[in-house]
Amino acid sequence: MSELQLRQSIIDHCRHMNAIGLNQGTSGNISLRHGDTMLITPSAIPYAEMTPDMIVAMPIGAEYGAWSGPKRPSVEWPFHLDIMRARPDVGAVVHTHATFSTILAIARKPIPACHYMIAAFGGSDVRVADYARYGTKALSENVLKAMEGRSACLMANHGMIATGSSLEKAMWAAVELETIAKQYYHALLIGGPVVLPQEEVAGVIKGFATYGHQDKPKGEAA
Repeated sequence: MSELQLRQSIIDHCRHMNAIGLNQGTSGNISLRHGDTMLITPSAIPYAEMTPDMIVAMPIGAEYGAWSGPKRPSVEWPFHLDIMRARPDVGAVVHTHATFSTILAIARKPIPACHYMIAAFGGSDVRVADYARYGTKALSENVLKAMEGRSACLMANHGMIATGSSLEKAMWAAVELETIAKQYYHALLIGGPVVLPQEEVAGVIKGFATYGHQDKPKGEAA
């Protein structure tokens, strides 16, 4: 994909996450790795008005906080950039204020293994990052800690973060996280979930590693 196509893809995904109710207004933000650069949504621009040239470019390994473009980067750029720097496996970051994820974040309730799909985030729970004000280095540090060994987290009194090797995978993860947050919330209303044991989650994680890979028919070369 060309850089122009990647910039448009960010806008398309921003509009999509609002259209499906995963986010509201301009509260969320998306970043995407492009070589040694991070492309990120600008600050306070309605997605309907956003154009590819407004997407901000920030160097990942060079001067911290440097950026280029006609608009300033999202105020949340520190945790986007720090995730990109610390996690070379991450190709995209999706941050939203999705309703049920945010409810749990407000209550500071991590999501346990109430459903086997918790394994999609790398472990037996989705943690809640400690609270710090939006856009601060402290928040970024809290997020990195909560995401150790994980691909997503909740942010206390704030929202959620989901990552992936591509923007499509990060958006899928964000939708999945909000789904399991909704399921957990409602399970709490009827007495609480039965949590799966660690060994079951470990088995699901192992299964996910080969999920979708089809065995070759007998006699066919691998």
